[in-house]
Amino acid sequence: MGYSRKETIGKSSIDLNIWKNKKDRERLVEGLQKNGIVKNLEAEFVSKSGDIKIGLMSARILSIDNEKTILSMTRDITDKKTIEQKLRESEEQYREYFEENPAGSYITTPEGQLLACNQEYLKIFGFKNKQDAFETPIPQLFMKPDERIKFINKISRNHDIINEEATLRRVDGQSVAVVENASGLFDENGKLKHIRGFLLDISEQRRLEIQIQQAQKMESIGSLAGGIAHDFNNILFPIIGMSELLLEDLPKGSLERDNAHEINKAGLRAKDLVSQILSFSRQSESEMIPVRVQNVLKEVLKLCRSSIPTNIDIEHDIQNDCGSILANATQIHQIGMNLITNAYHAIQDKNGKICITLKEIKIDRHNLIDVSLKAGRYLELTVADNGIGIPDNIKNKIFEPYFTTKETGKGTGLGLAVVYGIIKGHGGDIQVDSKVGEGTNFKIYLPLLKISEDKDSNNLHVEMETGNEHILLVDDEPSIAKLEQQMIERLGYKVSVRTSSVEALEAFKTNSDQFDMVLSDMSMPNMTGDQLAGEIKKIKPDIPVIICTGFSERINRDNAEAIGVNAFLMKPIVKTDMAKTIRRVLDGTQL
Repeated sequence: MGYSRKETIGKSSIDLNIWKNKKDRERLVEGLQKNGIVKNLEAEFVSKSGDIKIGLMSARILSIDNEKTILSMTRDITDKKTIEQKLRESEEQYREYFEENPAGSYITTPEGQLLACNQEYLKIFGFKNKQDAFETPIPQLFMKPDERIKFINKISRNHDIINEEATLRRVDGQSVAVVENASGLFDENGKLKHIRGFLLDISEQRRLEIQIQQAQKMESIGSLAGGIAHDFNNILFPIIGMSELLLEDLPKGSLERDNAHEINKAGLRAKDLVSQILSFSRQSESEMIPVRVQNVLKEVLKLCRSSIPTNIDIEHDIQNDCGSILANATQIHQIGMNLITNAYHAIQDKNGKICITLKEIKIDRHNLIDVSLKAGRYLELTVADNGIGIPDNIKNKIFEPYFTTKETGKGTGLGLAVVYGIIKGHGGDIQVDSKVGEGTNFKIYLPLLKISEDKDSNNLHVEMETGNEHILLVDDEPSIAKLEQQMIERLGYKVSVRTSSVEALEAFKTNSDQFDMVLSDMSMPNMTGDQLAGEIKKIKPDIPVIICTGFSERINRDNAEAIGVNAFLMKPIVKTDMAKTIRRVLDGTQL
């Protein structure tokens, strides 16, 4: 206590004022009066210097020369209590870290008994409470029994596991992807006593990675498709164009005209196939107008009902007051046909049912369906069937081009890939819910226009338009240039042809005033169509320019407008489209 013997002998503890808490002295006195002895009384004392000391006191009453005397002994446990307090604080901090760790924390025995876990651990495996977790043997959380054995062996051999990915099992049977860090606690003989570890749920990360891989795969295939589209369209163009000219020249009812008609039909089917390939890659140009999907769906249902056997029931619930979307009506028609046809193939071997519904929904931050959608109002188109369903192992592949489960001759594998590309190109999304043996449900979400506009999307007829202006035609393929010249001259225009973009530029420089328009191919050696347009605009800024292209990453509507390109014609060109576009550009009408 810091006192000398002389300072204490003859004085009581009250005289020295050594009790920090008077109740400690009262407990001592009470115990001695009652039992004559007190053992291990913990009390706080004030030393001479004012420091607080913690003592463990034992005392008893003795009789010496018939006089009661108190004998007491006090052991200084201040350091011990300080260490204990620090240990408690450390344990409390560890417990707080353990419970609040964003990773799933756990301690188990090697045999598989859970000893401790935090809330994140319960969340990862789907436990309702800790009691359920403690009663579930750890080996049940592994997908395969031998995986648990390998885990224990690795801990015993290496003493720890660092950033190891694993697939574990939730209590509902679903798999969960995790990154695990674990270490073993061993006794003095090197025997494994406990396993302590942390689990980080990466299931969402893996799902997003799969989506990114799928998107990259679609993008790479789309690039390949776009790369061959130009050459393929150059082959199709003469087939379609020449057959159109033959149909104009040959007498009606003749065998030759019928043959030309069949050639034209085959060419147009091939043109649609290229359009499908470019659709899933979202690299095709198409006119977007306000479209009422309910009107398009009704036309689709008429076509499908006539081609699908009557033993298959087709039910529909289409809201007639749905707003419009900005879309290409033909592509929306294609979505409906492909999905209903796909549903029919899933149930064609039995008496089944196809259900089509269309309604408006509002998507906000509380019910975001997918990370690719923004909050707002959408059309929800559902096509459901009670057919064979889609196995989980191929569900992620169904939107890949040329992937099909149908036998040879019953499908190209482009249907769902085309649907995927069209929907993404319209700023929407598609989701699939399917169970083997129970059926499949496709849900499509397409953004609604803020202000709906009515426009007749079914009127695809275009009157042939003519003129007498002078057009500079540029294409490096002589056969295509010759065909285009015939098509344009039959519309009444005067045409000057150049098969080199360099020669075309020189011709324009020599006498720019004689030309009323330039119609140029996009992909040409030495100088591409957009580059030629830029040079021509430098000479005569107000000259109208139309670019013909099958596919090109070099040009789109934005950068075309920047260099003054007035319109596009997508190869292979149909004569009615060419007539319409040329006339509108020459008249200064916006397309």
